[in-house]
Order: sequence, then structure tokens, then C-alpha cells
Amino acid sequence: MEELETNNMENENVNFQSRIDLSNLTENITAMKSELRKVIVGQEKMIDQLLVAFLSNGHILLEGVPGVAKTITAKLLAQTMNIGFSRIQFTPDLMPSDILGTSVFDLKKSEFEYKKGPIFSNLILIDEINRAPAKTQAALFEVMEERQITIDGTTYILDKPFLVIATQNPIEQEGTYRLPEAQLDRFLFKIVIDYPKLDEEVIILQREHSLQNQGKLENIQKIIDASVIEHYQSLVKQIVVEQHLLEYIAKIVVNTRENAFLYLGASPRASIAILNAAKGFAALRGRDFVTPEDIKEAAIPVLQHRVMVTPEREMEGISSVEIIKQIIETVEIPR
Repeated sequence: MEELETNNMENENVNFQSRIDLSNLTENITAMKSELRKVIVGQEKMIDQLLVAFLSNGHILLEGVPGVAKTITAKLLAQTMNIGFSRIQFTPDLMPSDILGTSVFDLKKSEFEYKKGPIFSNLILIDEINRAPAKTQAALFEVMEERQITIDGTTYILDKPFLVIATQNPIEQEGTYRLPEAQLDRFLFKIVIDYPKLDEEVIILQREHSLQNQGKLENIQKIIDASVIEHYQSLVKQIVVEQHLLEYIAKIVVNTRENAFLYLGASPRASIAILNAAKGFAALRGRDFVTPEDIKEAAIPVLQHRVMVTPEREMEGISSVEIIKQIIETVEIPR
């Protein structure tokens, strides 16, 4: 009997030790949120999604009208994480070499030397990504998916972490280009930023008035660094996901391909993105296991830019978000 109790205790200890310790992660995430809230008013959902994208090692497409703090948000994140930051303003005349860099002939050495472009950093802010033509957009395909650049037959591996935050204005159409579907598929999340509410707008004005000659980012503290981010990303990959939840993700994605309202469904990359994002949401909540709620929370920002509504439904004013919500409601939640 004593031997049986001892074995049970040993099993409990083994189970306890195998659990992922997320205490430090949740503590630092809370501290980062506090720093972000010093500048960003409201937008709690957006802040959560941004942090989940970093934990899941995924790129972000920020969509919103001018003046809703898209650019300042990216700068804030880079400062709280104490990582390299690079900003690239996309314009119609921007060339791939303006992003990736180019080979320059060195007269002293009588050979070509590669001069790295602004893409060689940790957090890359691409402002108004939809203002550059397809040739320039194509320059991002390899770097966003494989975190490497191939120039003149030589491959350059980018430092970790490497994450892209791209902004776009959904209203202005003049001088813009539609992003290729292959590129949209490389963004983990599309985050839509709405206007602030009345009380939030008042707080924004009060803070701006109280700043006087101070910069908005002057009092932002550095919470974590590149090595810590890399450690957290490896922890998030270890989050437990049960088999029936993997099937739940697959059913949601397959439903987008079979839905009569959708012209283009989501790819297997979308399934993987929901899986990784769900793990990120679980870690954000301090859990080492994924729940159906994590999957449902991840599904809309992961899928809304990956599917295409049929022209008939688009003319009726039906959005991809509405269709995805319907799909989530129809797929049975595993118990």
C-alpha cells in the first residue's frame, strides 16, 4: 500500500514538473501592457493580438484610417522589447534594393560588397504597404516566410526575432495596389483598428495636453530583450494541444473552402497560423494548454485576410468577418 502511494506521489511530481512555467512570461507581458497603455488609450483587443503575434513569431497587418496610432504602436513595441527597429515608408517608386540592400563595387578591394538594407533589423515597420507595386512586394516573400534573404546567390540569415508590422489605409485607393494573396497569407494576423470612443478621445486629448514639450516615448521602459523573446517563443511552441482541438481547427479551415459565400478559402498555412496563435493566446492567459476559446479568438484575425468573399455577397455588403463567425458557430465545439 505504501509502495502504491509512493508511486502515485512520484507520478504527481513528474506531471507537475513537466508543466511549462509561464509565470515569468505572464509577469513581463503584464508589465509590457502597462507600458503600452501609457500611450495607447483603449484598444485592449489590439494590444492582446499584437503580443500574441510576437509570442507566436508571426507578422502583423495593421489596418486603420490615418491618425489611429498605427505607427506609434509599432515604435512602442520595439521600445518595450529593447530590440532593433527599422521603418520603411512604401511608395510607388520604391525598388526591392531599397528594402533588401544592394551590391556596391569597392574600388579599393576591386570587388563587390553587399550593403544591407533596412530590412536587416528585428522589428520592421512598413508604413502604407499597399503603396508599393508588385515588384517591390515580391521582395518581401522570402524574408517574411523564411527569415532570410538571397542576394547574388548568397543567403543571409536574419537575426532573431524578426517580425514585420505593416500598416495600410483601407479608405484611400488612389496610388495604392492590392496586396498579392501570397503575401497576405504570410501575415499571421490582420488587426483592424477602430476609432476611439468618446471617453477615450477625451483621455487622448488630456494626455497630449499634459505632455507639453515631452516626447510620447520618453518614459517607456524596456521590459524584455531579444534573447527573452526567443525563449518565450520556444515556450509557446510547447503549449499542449489535444488531438480533438487539432481536428476542430482543421474543420474550421476546411469549412472556409466549402463555403458557398467564399470565392477563396484558407490554405493549410492558415491552419498552422490558428494553431500557433491559439498557443499564444493560451500563454497570454497564463495557461500551458489550448482551449476551444483560444481557437475561436484566433480564428478571425488569422482568417479574415486569407479568404475572399464572392462578388455577389460582397455587393450585398457581407464581410469576410461575418462569414467566418458563421462558420465558427456551425462547427461543433469539442468537449
